[in-house]
Amino acid sequence: MELTKILLKPIISEKSFANSENDKFVFAVASGANKIEIKKAVEKLFKVDVIGVRVVNIAGKIKKVGRKTGKRNDIRKAYVTIKKGQKIEDFKGL
Repeated sequence: MELTKILLKPIISEKSFANSENDKFVFAVASGANKIEIKKAVEKLFKVDVIGVRVVNIAGKIKKVGRKTGKRNDIRKAYVTIKKGQKIEDFKGL
């Protein structure tokens, strides 16, 4: 799998910014990506040393609008811990 197809986008929220102070960053990743691929992608794209990767699968919620029923997309998130003192600059300034 290509590196740019593994990391889809950074997750931008209050919780993820609070974690970034502790060298932990959150990314939405492809559903078929494993921890090793995620680690290699982050190390190569952002030039940092990755200590650990945790992956969470979140099922999409079922929503109703009137009589119609739909489902939101499933999300796979990766919590990436990098070496102390290193930064991913794309998270700063948002």
